[in-house]
Amino acid sequence: MDTTLDRRTLFIDGEWAAPTSDSTYDVIEAATEKVLGTSALAENADVDAAVAAARRALTSWRGLGAAERADHLDRLAAALKARAKQTAVLTSRENGMPVALSVGVNGYAPAMMLKYYADLVRQQQTDDVRPSALGGRTVVRREPVGVVAAITPWNYPQSLAAMKIAPALAAGCTVVLKPAPETALDAFVFADAAIEAGLPPGVLNVVPAGREVSAYLVEHPGIDKVAFTGSTPAGRAIGAACGRLLRPATLELGGKSAAIVAADADLDVFAANLLEVSLVNNGQTCHASTRILAPRSRYSEVVAAVTETVRALQIGDPLDKATQIGPLVSAAQRDRVLGYIASGRSEGYRVTAGGGTPADRSVGWFVAPTVFEGVDNAARIAQEEIFGPVLTITPYGDEDEAIAIANDSEYGLGGTVWTTDEERGLAIADRIHSGTVGVNHYLLDFAAPFGGVKASGLGRELGPEGLAPYYNAKSVYFGTR
Repeated sequence: MDTTLDRRTLFIDGEWAAPTSDSTYDVIEAATEKVLGTSALAENADVDAAVAAARRALTSWRGLGAAERADHLDRLAAALKARAKQTAVLTSRENGMPVALSVGVNGYAPAMMLKYYADLVRQQQTDDVRPSALGGRTVVRREPVGVVAAITPWNYPQSLAAMKIAPALAAGCTVVLKPAPETALDAFVFADAAIEAGLPPGVLNVVPAGREVSAYLVEHPGIDKVAFTGSTPAGRAIGAACGRLLRPATLELGGKSAAIVAADADLDVFAANLLEVSLVNNGQTCHASTRILAPRSRYSEVVAAVTETVRALQIGDPLDKATQIGPLVSAAQRDRVLGYIASGRSEGYRVTAGGGTPADRSVGWFVAPTVFEGVDNAARIAQEEIFGPVLTITPYGDEDEAIAIANDSEYGLGGTVWTTDEERGLAIADRIHSGTVGVNHYLLDFAAPFGGVKASGLGRELGPEGLAPYYNAKSVYFGTR
């Protein structure tokens, strides 16, 4: 075990703080099943200290001008960027993400998001002066919402944390980051960078914790807003708590997105993008297009293209740049995914690729990327979020049926359309009930909003729309003189 990776203190009020208990979590390396490092776990008293520090820092942080806060964000971005490659490797060891992907999403993307929001608030007007409908004028001011609880999952830990930290700090809020224990080690990179960048004490605090303490943070009286990414069941519980407390919450939850392959689709383009769109991060991606809808007129072609592409994917060590599919984050997640594969088989659906653990991978939580064909959209494997490398292929008759199948889901986060006619693609996208859709492509854009509808969540992150939830609008009325 590399003991240099141990993180046995919490980051509270700009300092390394000894936790109030001896609770720890052993982070297991996904590819080796060995202990990678040990993280401290916060208890309620540690959360109290972190929230108190964030509240103390709030007045001075929000009192800075937007340009000065932006300068702090730029320095934090530079400190994160300097660690990008090491952070990417650490994250891949924690959750199994292929390092070729991790360098971008866990290495450089957080710095890019901080820079984006720093530039955005520099350009933004604090006050909006409007003529009153009844005479006089009204000044509408944007004020930071306050102390934010940012609760993040293990699948894209650095990016998903930055999607909350960057706009919150830019708006003048302070943050208590509660990362998932499975990827607690990389979360402390934000603390390292904050110290190096000279971020004022209390502006950012890092406290890994289990479920009960996380629930305590959500309901803490010193929290003004919750920003959460995770499962839909957990999101429902957080949403219920925040609703009772009348506390604003942004919830980015699960998905079961569909890829509509139109009759005129270029299957070479679809196959070339299949890994990135449907199996990215070993299938541990909320917006992945895991339900492939194929026209009956070309059904056998689509099945062949998907099957051949998936069979050719390189499974291996996530730290090898050639690896396309690495291990899942934990034994429990592997077993969960294998359970869904067994369920698909028991319902009589044919496996055309994968179907279990790779024969040459006896160590590590690997699942071979798996394809089921001829799947009824009512099947369990087509309705429930598997969060692993499992694809289903479902036939459809006409375009209306394809759209009806795509919308026949409790989720509405992503989706893709594959066609040689972009106007047709846009028209189909307009009819898909989800927060985002890609046409011959799917990649989050920092400058555009991301989020879901239905059971996929509430609110939006990224883009200018991702900054708005961290403000309260205050109207100041002036009468005529």
